[in-house]
Amino acid sequence: MTSAAGPVYVTTVLTLFVDLPDTPRRASSYDQAVARSLFERGVPLHIVESALLLGSLRRRNRPEGAPPLPPVRSLAYFSSVIDEVRQRPLPEQYHSYLRAKAGQLFRLGVQKTTFSNDR
Repeated sequence: MTSAAGPVYVTTVLTLFVDLPDTPRRASSYDQAVARSLFERGVPLHIVESALLLGSLRRRNRPEGAPPLPPVRSLAYFSSVIDEVRQRPLPEQYHSYLRAKAGQLFRLGVQKTTFSNDR
């Protein structure tokens, strides 16, 4: 990935993150650093998107009556899922399924802003 693509990559990752349920309204400077690190490590965007969707859907798939989980405070929360999907990439059909399922459950793209003013 080229360094010119870095800001677009970071903005895309942060937008994907804050559009998920139970995430902050805005990405913090730490979230921005995590997104830059993913870019520098060469993690493809489709891997990050799949991992964010998978992690969010896993959070929602809890036994009935289980206490609610606390909100996700940082993009770093999804690091282990990103590593998991990076090691064992999902089939394209499954990525499409995750998008569709998340779209049904989360109504993605409707909430929040991307960046905070804590820089």
